[in-house]
This record gives sequence, structure tokens and C-alpha cells, in this order.
Amino acid sequence: MGVVIGIDVGGSTTKIVGFDGDKNLLAPMIVRAADPITSIYGAFGKFTQANSLPLSEIARVTVTGVGSSYVTEPIYGLTCETAPEFSSVGRGGLYLSGIDDAIVVSMGTGTAFIHATSGGEMKHLGGTGVGGGTLMGLAKKLIDMDEVDNILKLAESGDLDRVDLRVRDITPKKIVNDMPDDFTASNFGKLSDLVTREDLALGILNMIYETIGMLSVFAAQAHGLDKVILTGNMSTVPSAIRVFSSLSKIFGLDFIVPENAEFAGAIGAALANGASTL
Repeated sequence: MGVVIGIDVGGSTTKIVGFDGDKNLLAPMIVRAADPITSIYGAFGKFTQANSLPLSEIARVTVTGVGSSYVTEPIYGLTCETAPEFSSVGRGGLYLSGIDDAIVVSMGTGTAFIHATSGGEMKHLGGTGVGGGTLMGLAKKLIDMDEVDNILKLAESGDLDRVDLRVRDITPKKIVNDMPDDFTASNFGKLSDLVTREDLALGILNMIYETIGMLSVFAAQAHGLDKVILTGNMSTVPSAIRVFSSLSKIFGLDFIVPENAEFAGAIGAALANGASTL
């Protein structure tokens, strides 16, 4: 059996992975380009060259993601299929985590929530427009930055006490037994006149991850689950780890960021069976 390739064409990046005949995962890659077709062919060419992979050894290519609709014919003459985005993310999240039943969260430009089971049920529960696009837009307006790495670096020395209203700011009493006094009561609800760009960068990140985190909690509780798998480009940011760790302690949920979390969609596409052939 030849190599199976999965490609996830997102709003700003394209991810590509492959499985060889022994089902070993080949080194994943991310490519950024101005348009979907350029990024697809760029990712494909870069991936095959890096893995010394001739076209004759590729059995199948499966494409998913918002940009997959631009693929209307075989890629370099290879059999090409399309797989639903949310099913791919759910399948990839389960594969990466080794879990059979969980809420899979896809954090990209926006955020989607999927209830995924090893039996093949991948139910899209909904989503929020809060995500990487929110980070880029607010950071551009509030701190005049649009490079993610620079925003993250700036946020490292930020102070949320000059941005967010905490529970301890509004009452000295316990509202809920397990709720810590530094739990956010209102994002940007205590914006100080002395706020710095560092504080604003951290406040933006905190608001995004708390929003995604609480929606994850609601989704897991509604389905009687205690595991949430975090995937996508936004899942490995230090601020995400801090927020989700806090929510895990409060609500008793296990938030999991598996290795290669940003490639869940591409991996799920490669593992798809019965996708639509172009």
C-alpha cells in the first residue's frame, strides 16, 4: 500500500501530513500562502521533496478545510478526495490523543466544537467567532501588532490586574466553593489608565482562551464527558495552557493538547474512509 496524504486548507495556512504503508506518520508541515491553490500545491511540493516521495508511491490524497472547495480536479494526476472538515478534525483529535469519546475543539481563525467518538460519530456542536482572527484584529487595533510571535512575546510580561475584573474585586466572599478569587468576572472590566501594551496583549489572549475554555466546559458537561481535546494553531500557546489548566482544576475536566495538535484536521483527512473522489 502506498502513502496516503492529508491536506487541511485553512483560512491562512495549509497543513499537510502523510502515512506510509506501515501507518507511520510522516513529518507534518505548515505552509502559508496568499491563496488556497498556491498553498495547496506549495505544501504538496514541499512535503514530497522533504520526504523524498515520488508521485508513484502516493496512493491517495484527501483534502479538507474551508479551502478544500477550491480543489476541483486531481492534484498532479493523483486520485484526490475531499473529506468534511469537522469530521476530519474529530477523527484527527481522537487519533492524536488515543481517546475514544471526547469533545474536540478546533482553534483556528474561529473555533469549532465537535463531539467525536471512535465509532465514527462526529457531531459538530457549533462554534464561536472568537479565535486566531480575533487575536489578530484586536492586537492590530489596540497594540498595533499583527505578528503572532511578537504578540505572544509581549504578553509574557503583561499584568491582568490592570485589565480584567476578578471575583476578588467585587466580593470578599466565595461565590461558588471551588471558584478561586482570581477567576475572571469581566474581561477588560477593570481597564486601568496605567495599562501597558504588554497588559493589553495578555488581556486579549486571556479573553480568547477563557471564552473558548468555558464553551468547552459547557459542551463537555452537556454530553457527560470529562475530556476535551484541544487542536489547531492556537492550542499550544502558553496563555492557552495556563487558562485551560485553571479551568481543569475548577471544573474537573481533562484538557488535552496532544503532540501535533495543529495537524488534527490533516491527519483526520488522511485517515478518512469513503471520502468523495474528484
